[in-house]
Amino acid sequence: MITSKKIEKHYDLICVGGGIMSATLALMLKLIDKNQKILILERLDNVALESSAAWNNAGTGHSAFCELNYTPENEDGSINVSKAIKVCEQFEKSKQFWSFLVKNDLIDNPKEFIHAVPHHSWVKGENNVAFLKKRVEEMKKHPMFQGMQFSDDFNEMEKWFPLIMNNRNTSEKIAATRMELGTEVNYGVLTRTFFKILEEKFDTPVFTEHEVEDVDPTKGEDWLIKIKNLKTKEKIHCDSEHVFIGAGGGALPLLQKVEIDEKDGYGGFPVSGEWLICNNREVIEKHQAKVYGKAEVGAPPMSMPHLDTRYIDGKQELLFGPFAGFSTKFLKEGSFLDLFKSIKWDNIPSMWGVFWHNIPLTKYLIEQVRMGHGDRMKELRKFVKDAKSEDWDLKVAGQRVQIIKRDEEEGGTLEFGTEVVHSKDGKITALLGASPGASVAVDIMIDLLHFAYPEKAKSEVWQQKFSEMIPFWNKEIEKNVEEFKNIRMKCSETLQINLPKKTDKPA
Repeated sequence: MITSKKIEKHYDLICVGGGIMSATLALMLKLIDKNQKILILERLDNVALESSAAWNNAGTGHSAFCELNYTPENEDGSINVSKAIKVCEQFEKSKQFWSFLVKNDLIDNPKEFIHAVPHHSWVKGENNVAFLKKRVEEMKKHPMFQGMQFSDDFNEMEKWFPLIMNNRNTSEKIAATRMELGTEVNYGVLTRTFFKILEEKFDTPVFTEHEVEDVDPTKGEDWLIKIKNLKTKEKIHCDSEHVFIGAGGGALPLLQKVEIDEKDGYGGFPVSGEWLICNNREVIEKHQAKVYGKAEVGAPPMSMPHLDTRYIDGKQELLFGPFAGFSTKFLKEGSFLDLFKSIKWDNIPSMWGVFWHNIPLTKYLIEQVRMGHGDRMKELRKFVKDAKSEDWDLKVAGQRVQIIKRDEEEGGTLEFGTEVVHSKDGKITALLGASPGASVAVDIMIDLLHFAYPEKAKSEVWQQKFSEMIPFWNKEIEKNVEEFKNIRMKCSETLQINLPKKTDKPA
C-alpha cells in the first residue's frame, strides 16, 4: 500500500504486521474511538501476504461444524464438545462484526470475501462411524449445532459430495455430517478491505516495507519503537502508548526483544504446509463443499485432511491437504535462521521438553517431508478415488509457528491454537500461535482490548459500542436462544450466505 504520509513522533497504538489481526484490532478500536491515533507497519511490500493470504490458509470459517479434532472422545466413550462450542461462539462474533460493517456501508459486497459452502465431517470404518454419530447427537444439544445432519446412506452422501462418492464401493462403512450454514472465507480480501476502510474512512494508513527492529521502554509510560525503512534503509524512531505485535510467525522473535517478564519461557515450533491444487475446471465444478476427515495418528491437529472448495481471485478452486513440511523459517518470507535465533536461555527447558515429549510428531513430519507427488496423490485418492495425477499441482501454503510454553512437569508443552501474551498493564500485547486464528480474530480482539484498555473497556460508552458491533460479545447463547437464532439469521442475510439452491452458483 502506498501512502504519502510520514511517520510521526507519537501514536496511541502501533500495530506490527499487516495481517487480519492488526486490521481487526485497528478497525474495532477506530469504530469505538475515532480519535485514537494508530500506525500500522508491515515489512513486506503489501498487506495480507503471509498467513492471511488466501492460498496460505484453508479459508474455512472455523465454526467447529466439520473439524473433528475439536470434539475428542473421552476415555469413557463420551464426546467432549466444549472446544467446539467455544470456537463456534467465537466465529459467530466474527460474522456479527462483519455484518455490522456491511449494514453501516463500510463493506459494499460481502461476496468478495465470504460464500456459503456446506461443511462436512466424513469418516470411514465402523468405530469412526459410531464416533461420528455420537458426536452429532452431543453437538445437536447446543442451539448452534441444531441444523447438523448425519447420514450413512450412500445416495444421500452422493448428493452432498458426488466427487468423493464416485466409484466408491457400497460395502464401505462410511458416514458423514453436513452443516449447511458453513462458510468459505477469503481472509486476504477481508484484510485488504479492512485496511482500505481504515485508510479512507479513518485516516489510518499502512506503511509497508517498514520493519520493526526493537521495542524499548521510555522514561515515561510509553514505548520507543525502532523502525527500519527497508527501501531507503532509514532508521526511524517513534513513541506509542500501546503496541500490538500481530506479525504471525514474526511475533515471537520481536516479543523476545521486549523487556517484559511475561515473555519468558515461550518458544516456537515452525510447521510449513503444502496443498494439492486442482487444475481441471471440470473436476473443480463437481465439488461444492468442505469435507474434513480424521488426522493420522501422531499428526498435529491442524493437519486434518480435507477436500475444500475455495473462492480465490473471483474463481472457484479446489484444494486437498494440508501436507506438513518443516522449515526453520518463522515466516514464508522469513530467514532460515529464525528458529535458531529464537532459542534463548529462558526457553531452552521448554524447547527441550517439547522435543522429548513429541517424538511421534517429529516422526510424522519426517515422513511428510519425504513424500513425493505419487505419495500425495495416494492420500488424495482416499477421498477422490479416480483422481488423476496430471489434474493436481503442488502449492506451498503458509508458515505456522506453534506455541511452546513452560511447563512444571514436562519442561515445555506444545500448544495448538492462539494465545495473547501481554504485559501486566496491557500496554504491550502479542498474538502467538496459529489456527483457528483468522476465523476468531474478532473475539481475540475483544479480549485484547480489555487487557490493553481495562478502564475504558468497562465504561458504559465502550460496552455500548461492543454491543452495537457484536451483539453477543458478552451474552450466553443458551440463555438467549431465540435472540441468538434471530441474529444468526440476520447475519446470514446481511452477508448473503444463505445456502444457494442447487440450480444456483455462488457469485
